[in-house]
Amino acid sequence: MSEQEQYLEIFEDLSKQNDITYWLASDVMSLLGYENESTFKKVITRAQGACANSDVAVHENFISVEREDGKHDIKLSRFACFLVAMSADFRKPEVAKIQTYLAQLADAVQNTIELSDNIPRVPLRGEIKEREKALASTANNAGVFNFARFQAAGYLGMYNMNITRLKQVRGIPKGKSPLDFMGKTELAANLFRITQTEERIKTRDIKGQTNCERVSHWVGKQVRDTMKELGEVYPEDLPIAEDIKHVTSSLRKHKRKLSKADPKLPLGDEDLNE
Repeated sequence: MSEQEQYLEIFEDLSKQNDITYWLASDVMSLLGYENESTFKKVITRAQGACANSDVAVHENFISVEREDGKHDIKLSRFACFLVAMSADFRKPEVAKIQTYLAQLADAVQNTIELSDNIPRVPLRGEIKEREKALASTANNAGVFNFARFQAAGYLGMYNMNITRLKQVRGIPKGKSPLDFMGKTELAANLFRITQTEERIKTRDIKGQTNCERVSHWVGKQVRDTMKELGEVYPEDLPIAEDIKHVTSSLRKHKRKLSKADPKLPLGDEDLNE
């Protein structure tokens, strides 16, 4: 048996069964080569975000439990393990092994690298949706009556072009949001732009449509300049990514395939490995 096969056998041996087949997050953490719990918790959080924003029930795949020693842990379904592995640091050899194995079960081997890049985009895109709602509320309270124009000012500041032109330059289909085609770096930058615009309007007590548009544009311009200074690239020059809707649809398909790898257990079975 090769070292790879031995490693994957260990992964399967760590599985437990009680209504579902699952792995404890503490076991997966060690298997993936993580030693710091707080660092691994961030990986779990990203995986949960990808799960939620793919319209897959988080509570069915990430189940909080208390171990016999009183410590908190999480039961991870095979799909949750897949999301965790794809959200983890691919530079770790342990991560690469599990990524390849689970991708193979999900018939996604050819897309392993692409998936590890795309999955972190899913929770970021979901968070942007929520922060845009919060910004819309703040802007409304500040007297913004035309949110589309206010929003466009932020894009103009950040991209030095309006949304329509940005979509044309990038070849984004009509009716689609440019955010759905942004990579994780660009999404993170836009999340920062949105949160900082809201924060500045609140802390400076900005009022009125025109004044709020100026803030939106100014913050966008600051983010633009920072990206150029730090990354030596303007945001509009970043490569476009796969439509996020295709990514979430693909994740749901992978979930269905991964679920077939586990036996169906009757409710109430005793945990066979405890």
